[in-house]
Amino acid sequence: MSSAFAGPSPLAAYGWDEALEEQFTSHRAAGLVPARVAAVDRGLCDVVTEDGPARASTSAASPDPLAGPLTGPVAAPCTGDWAALRPDGPDGRPAVAALLPRRTAIVRASASRDSRGQVLAANVDTVAIVVPPAARPAPGRIERLVALAWESGARPVVVLTKADRSPAIAAAEAEAAAAAPGVEVVACSAVTGDGVDAVRAVLSGTVVLVGPSGAGKSTLGNALLGAEVLATGAVRDTDGKGRHTTVRRELLPLPGGGVLIDTPGLRAVGLVEASEGLERAFADIAELAAGCRFGDCAHVSEPGCAVLAAVEGGTLPARRLDGYRRLLRESEWAASRTDARLRAEREDRWKSIRKAQRRMYRERGRDR
Repeated sequence: MSSAFAGPSPLAAYGWDEALEEQFTSHRAAGLVPARVAAVDRGLCDVVTEDGPARASTSAASPDPLAGPLTGPVAAPCTGDWAALRPDGPDGRPAVAALLPRRTAIVRASASRDSRGQVLAANVDTVAIVVPPAARPAPGRIERLVALAWESGARPVVVLTKADRSPAIAAAEAEAAAAAPGVEVVACSAVTGDGVDAVRAVLSGTVVLVGPSGAGKSTLGNALLGAEVLATGAVRDTDGKGRHTTVRRELLPLPGGGVLIDTPGLRAVGLVEASEGLERAFADIAELAAGCRFGDCAHVSEPGCAVLAAVEGGTLPARRLDGYRRLLRESEWAASRTDARLRAEREDRWKSIRKAQRRMYRERGRDR
């Protein structure tokens, strides 16, 4: 049995289990050691190994032959990844040689808005969508983040923070629940401690906190960690917004078990091919759509549309249908961009192959 299971281990506290140990068999045979990525910063990353924390290079200068290149916004190491480390990297420090397959991955559209996604966190079990109810909850933002969470393979939970500052917390909870049917909604005040135990009870495994800056993610994280570990800052009274006190994603063990990932505030979250996430986030619309006369009903003006009938009857808010259409268009656009990019990349590869073949034939002709 691996040393990861011989008594208390830093890796066990960070989620290492027998399934991961089995996946790591070939890497261990190649002389690599397991680690979990805690934070990534400009070609280096903080990792936790069986012997404790370390600083490792993320350069793919000497990649593991069992893995592909560790480059690009999706393939590169990110917080939450399980990695295979080469103890003696080319620069004298450990180097990430390979990543284990991700069980889940939170992927949003890249800042450049091209067809490539950006991984926010990997191997996440619970996505805590942090919403400040002092200002009225934005249902569109909640729907977007719930779809992102479901698409990742993790379980979303909506957490309303700063409940001590909201005079209408019950109404805020009801509005959040309407925007996230089937998702647990919990309110708390990290400052007074009210509701923090209820939040802790609905979180499990590796937990990531997502939401806008000023939502209280770091304050909530400190309450869950039981210590002032994460930097916090004040928010503006005018709009409730704050500056980014969290500047990078980092992973920390929770006292009662599990792991916490705090993230910088998200100004914008674009979806990348989130069809499955949208179906779960808008399960109420999907259920109504089963009663439409036409199987390919777009819920715009088709006769016999059960979704439009629900809007007209007042059982489905028109705003929710509009939000669904908007996110669906965004997801379909991202999918079409990805297909176009893949076609272009395949064509570029074939052009390179044909060019190399022509060069080879010319050189053979000169040799004769």
